[in-house]
Amino acid sequence: MPQPSFELDPIGSRRPPGERLQPRQWQRQLIHLLQRRLSSSNSHGQDVLIHAGPGAGKTLGALLSFQQLQAEGHLERFVVFCHRNTIARQWRMAADRVGLELQEWDPHGGGAQATGLLLSYQAASRHRHRLEVEWPHELRQQRWLAIADEVHHLGLDPEEPEATAWGHAFTSLTEAASLRLGLSGTPFRADNLAFCAARRLRSRDKGEVVERIMPDLCVEPRQLIEAGDVRPLEFRFQDGWVEHGRQPEAGDRETSPLSAEERESWRARNLRRAIRLGDSGGIALRLLLRANHKLEQLRHDHPGAGGLVVARDIDHAGRLGALLAEQGARVKLVHSQDPEASSHLSAFQAGEGDWLVSVDMCAEGFDAPRLRVVAYLSTVVTRSRFVQAITRAVRLDGSRAALETIPRQASYVFAPADPLLIEYARTWALSEPYLIRLRDAPSPEGSSPGGQGATLPLQALADNAGAMIAMGGPQLPGFLRRSA
Repeated sequence: MPQPSFELDPIGSRRPPGERLQPRQWQRQLIHLLQRRLSSSNSHGQDVLIHAGPGAGKTLGALLSFQQLQAEGHLERFVVFCHRNTIARQWRMAADRVGLELQEWDPHGGGAQATGLLLSYQAASRHRHRLEVEWPHELRQQRWLAIADEVHHLGLDPEEPEATAWGHAFTSLTEAASLRLGLSGTPFRADNLAFCAARRLRSRDKGEVVERIMPDLCVEPRQLIEAGDVRPLEFRFQDGWVEHGRQPEAGDRETSPLSAEERESWRARNLRRAIRLGDSGGIALRLLLRANHKLEQLRHDHPGAGGLVVARDIDHAGRLGALLAEQGARVKLVHSQDPEASSHLSAFQAGEGDWLVSVDMCAEGFDAPRLRVVAYLSTVVTRSRFVQAITRAVRLDGSRAALETIPRQASYVFAPADPLLIEYARTWALSEPYLIRLRDAPSPEGSSPGGQGATLPLQALADNAGAMIAMGGPQLPGFLRRSA
């Protein structure tokens, strides 16, 4: 049986003292890249951007790189910046796994002397002026690595520095760093702004002058699937007709096909109606019941498998969770206003519950290899948000890797048959460029960075309104691809 590109340890496992984790092939490339940058006099040598798909091992790659460069005498300390407390917890666990000391920066405890410091983007921005005074003393005469996790959050806008305070704070605080390493699984922004640690190359795209974000190292999901490092995804799009009109009893209504609607305003309205549990077409209801049935099937072979529902808002999440509970599922509901959200996430990661119903808390950086089904019932249809959500289900750990052949068993994504979501699913396993366009010529609303819009041939709907459109593999079947 083919072997994965490196050993996948079971969750919670610890290696014997002195036994080092062997890096994956792309992580070795990262180490060599950073070695070259440290010895280079190039003016762009300070910034390095890594675009690696979810499950690639970006966290471990950064830590293993520092560990190697420290052993060679090139670096002495590192500072990790991240955007959420749940992600900070995963950084601490990963550092402990490889034997590195990583300590959270405490604004009340003075300067930390640990090899690694960890702080949030918000804390860095809030305490920026204090850190600008303290860090030159704490890190003086030391060579250190600045790591920005999910670096696309660090937007840069010279015209509105307050609106992009995180990015400006990071830039200011890391000016003295030997290297700045930006990590991203989805290096795009919906606001057409650049971000930190990213080189920009000016070029022409269809006659328009644009700036292209240039990753220094790119690892596509399809490469990880072929190596057996992550799972492939199969998509199940719930189609149907959406009714419009204020007085249905009087016949004052109009129907619109969900998957074949080409008018943007109608497409967006269709999706808002399709995710309602009370919608007369029952699209969301059928979708969720089918997703729950698929999870029950998977649990026969994978007893610990779990599912994730991405909801629109707190009330919507509560309704979806209640429906799943009525079907006998054990549900963990998490949202930003729940003080117990962090403990619920940890419990789910540890194996509690069948479904995690979330409002924008698990779409990025959340690591739970037991996830095998994602139900996407949100009105947010940017490519980055959709890909972030669905790829929560591509990870696997050593306990499952030892039982499955390569390619790995698929995970499943259930979503309304919205044309934009279908288009994003077609290319989820490919890396598309992020093109920053001039402000007087913004990208059309809802379009994906570097994408070509979203249209769908009518034969996808045909006369089967309400049918499930099934799509397998890293890419979708040829009949759904845009005609040349």
